[in-house]
Amino acid sequence: MRASFLPFALPDLDETELTEIKEALDSGWVTTGPKTKQFEAEFAAAVGSKYAIAVNSCTAAMHLALEALGLQRGDEVITTPYTFAATAEVVRYFDARPIFVDVDPDQLNMRPDFIEQAITERTKAILPVHIAGLPADLDDIYKVARLHSLPVVDDAAHAFPAKYKGQIIGSLSDFTCFSFYATKAITTGEGGMICTNGDEWAERCRIMALHGISKDAWKRYTAEGTWYYEIIAPGYKYNMTDIAAAMGLAQLHKAETMWRRRREIAQHYHEAFSAVPELQLPHDRSDRQHAWHLYMLRLNLQHLRIDRARFIEELKQRKIGASVHFIPLHLHPYYRETYGYKPEDFPVAYCEYQREVSLPIYSKMSEDDIWTVVDAVLDIIKLYRR
Repeated sequence: MRASFLPFALPDLDETELTEIKEALDSGWVTTGPKTKQFEAEFAAAVGSKYAIAVNSCTAAMHLALEALGLQRGDEVITTPYTFAATAEVVRYFDARPIFVDVDPDQLNMRPDFIEQAITERTKAILPVHIAGLPADLDDIYKVARLHSLPVVDDAAHAFPAKYKGQIIGSLSDFTCFSFYATKAITTGEGGMICTNGDEWAERCRIMALHGISKDAWKRYTAEGTWYYEIIAPGYKYNMTDIAAAMGLAQLHKAETMWRRRREIAQHYHEAFSAVPELQLPHDRSDRQHAWHLYMLRLNLQHLRIDRARFIEELKQRKIGASVHFIPLHLHPYYRETYGYKPEDFPVAYCEYQREVSLPIYSKMSEDDIWTVVDAVLDIIKLYRR
């Protein structure tokens, strides 16, 4: 057994983050400024997007994207219940309604063939989630979206650096929203990015991210700036700081190396678990590059004498951190009570949630860390198989 607890997730940080952050501190500019602009430019180049607007969370990114699209009270946005709170709550910010469609049982992304059935005259956007870092079936989603003239806003919180049919996620949809939360593929502690190729959309997001003040408001305190500004809309306080952006720059520069390590860890897990009938491996696709933000193992509970909760407790007793992704939104009290949902309304999401376990997968894991996870999982299976 391990001597110390292995956390579920840890950021991969070293001197490069400290160097970038020190540059920001030494410059005297710690809020939105030149480091943020540099991070935006380099991230846009990395994903092939015309524009990238740095904000303080992926939640803020999705909120601003929907605001730029003109979402209003009573409108509907089609999305998945198999996701984190933010995906649907940003729709509720407008007093609009998230319309859930069930997921594919293999990849756990939303079913494109269900989208058509969910469209009404009130539908204003489609909001897919690239769960765990595996891109959703974008061609089929775009086909429905084009047929009904609907914009697509990607929740790509898990999906950097993922690719769909050779193209990196970030420039394919009308908006793509990324997360730089502490557990994500690259992190700024808290943070997010809006990517779009739309000129007017990008300008609207940039303005609304900082109080609705006319563009380049951050330059007010620079030599080329002016004290005069205009508020052109009731905006929000969603801007990223230069300290966070400095950290993001360092992370971005080693993103490929960190992704390759996560892919190696996933391969180790695959090889160890592929012949174990009590386990179902995470889905992957040959035409996509999985970001491997999460390793979503599923338990074949009919072959075990314990449930998922006990399985995670057994991992904890062996000093291995684990998590569950996700408790489907329609099971939560707010959505259940507001819309009258029952668990079986989205049967695949409900069924798969009950047997999903996310194992540690991050680039700081050592070979010993990987094999202690493998040994722990196999030991639990051996003890509790039917």
